[in-house]
Formats: sequence, structure tokens, C-alpha cells
Amino acid sequence: MKLGLRLLQERAKSDSFWWPYIANLPETFTVPIFFPGEDIKNLQYAPILHQVNKRCRFLLEFEKEVQQKLHTVPLVDHPFYGQDVNSSSLGWAMSAASSRAFRLHGEVPMLLPLIDMCNHSFNPNARIVQERSVNSLDMSVKVLAEKKIKQNEAITLNYGCYPNDFFLLDYGFVITQNPYDQVELSYDGALLDAASMAAGVSSPNFSAPAKWQQDILSQLNLHGEGAVLKVSLGGPDVVDGRLLAALRVLLADDPEAVHKHDLNTLMSLDVQVPLGPTVEASALRTVLALCAIALQHFHTKIMDDQAILGGGPPLITQLAVQFRLQKKFTIVDVMQNISRRIKMLSPQKSTG
Repeated sequence: MKLGLRLLQERAKSDSFWWPYIANLPETFTVPIFFPGEDIKNLQYAPILHQVNKRCRFLLEFEKEVQQKLHTVPLVDHPFYGQDVNSSSLGWAMSAASSRAFRLHGEVPMLLPLIDMCNHSFNPNARIVQERSVNSLDMSVKVLAEKKIKQNEAITLNYGCYPNDFFLLDYGFVITQNPYDQVELSYDGALLDAASMAAGVSSPNFSAPAKWQQDILSQLNLHGEGAVLKVSLGGPDVVDGRLLAALRVLLADDPEAVHKHDLNTLMSLDVQVPLGPTVEASALRTVLALCAIALQHFHTKIMDDQAILGGGPPLITQLAVQFRLQKKFTIVDVMQNISRRIKMLSPQKSTG
């Protein structure tokens, strides 16, 4: 927002050195704070709805704060040269900064004209290099080719390996088949009980873990004061390591067997059956059930979304539907991955 205020200040200045750059910025942005109410509902995903509401509340509160401070400022000292600053202009400025700024060494956000015209790719053909610190008068920022770039080929940069929530909230686009997309869940005993019942897994420990299990859950930061209960499905890890470790521990009945392994082992999906095939199969079936419950939170089915997109909806509606569709594909990918692992366990389980 600080960078956005500078942008508004330069936009209001008639002789700004940056005017040619500012004049070419979009008048509107496709980030969700500008979505019509119906398209915000079309996202159908609670974590991003929370973030959109949070940003909108911030803009409304910040508008009051700015206007109160500017109310008593004489015109000669007015930082925006007498121009009105409201939630609409603040939203434009914040969106311009979030969708175009780069954070390099020191995490200081910077607007880099021309460089910010490069689109995103997980397999980019160029990268940004910052030479010297932001406090140096000799600081420079360069774009270096990572490979041979053909004439008229777009120059692309990697904005970061993030889920679609980040790209939509800050940049206003959605990446199809994003390998880093995730679906957030809240770690909750009642939810795990419902999932275990759906999976046919019997365990009284989800809602009432034993003391030794509580100790491990505390180490995972899933129990006790200050616990972080947000876990996820999808992305490179497929299943959030803390969630996987918790399920393995809660489904185990032998403390000694569990304590033979460190947390990193219990959190890794690549470490096969650390607590035996029976516990592993139960844990993975519970993950499958959590996926099924997560899918039910969406009001539309995958086929419905594909039909809407096939009908050529307006851009904003297209973005909202594409966002939720990618979340569903992420869940389906996790289910397929976990199902394969369960099938591979079946021979071990029968011979064990």
C-alpha cells in the first residue's frame, strides 16, 4: 500500500517523470477485490473469500484514515495535489503495486517499468538479477536470458512457485495445471472423525488423543495453545506433512513403534509405511475421505464448471470458475495419487 500511495502521488503530479509509465498502467485490474458480488460467490472457496473480505475491509478502513489525515492539510502541502483519495483509487493503487511489483534482495517491493511487462512461467526463459543493495545509489536491476530467446518470443519470468490463491489475489490470473496449487483444510477432530467414518477406519483418538499422541501433535503444532490448524492437500508434497504425521500417529496404538521415528520421517509421504502397512492404509484412506469431503464443499461439479467455461462467459466469471475448477482438479489429482499408493500397499497388507 505504501508503494501504491507513491504511485497515486506521481499520478496526481502533472510533471511527473514517471507519467509515461503510469499512463500505460491498466485502468482496471482483474483481482478479486474488483469482482462483482456474484463472481466473488462463484469462487466457492472459503480461504480466498476470507482474503478478499480482509482486503476490502482494509481499503475501507484505510480510506477513512487517509481522508482524516488529509482533511486538515493545506492545499500547498497536499501530497496528492488536492485530488480525492478514496477506496476506489486506493484499490487501484494497491492492485497496480501487487500485480506489478517485484521483491528482490531485502524484500523491498519495487516497481520496475518495462520489466513488469514480462509474463509469468514456471519454465521461464529469463530471470531478474539485482546488483548491489537497495540502499546503494549504484543499485541496478537486470533481466538476463536463461536460454536462447527467439525473435518475437515473449520474455517470461517466474513470479514464484505459489498456489492459485496468490496469483489470483495479487496478479488477477489463474494458472491451469498449476503443480503448486493446494486446497486448505482446517485440522479439526470432528472433521477427522467424519473422514474416518466415511473411510471405514475405526479410531477414537481423533477427537480424544492419548497423552503421548497429544505430545507429538504439539510438536507438529496441531495441539495446544498457539497451534496452527491450517493444513493442505496438493502441491509438491501431495499431503501436508503435518496432517500425514498426525493421521499416522493417531491411528497407531504402539507408542514405542512411533517414537522410533523422527518427525521428518512421520511427515514424509515418500517414506513408505513407517508404522506398518495397516496404519498406512488407514491413514491414506482417511486422506481420501478428506478429499471427498473437500470436494463436497463446492456447490458445482467439475462438469458444470466445464460447461460454463465452454459457454464463453465474461472474463471475470471465467476467472472465478477457472479458479474453483483448478481446486477441484487438485483434489482429484491427490485422490488418484493416494489411491495408487493404497493399491501398492495391498500385497504388503495381505502378507503382513
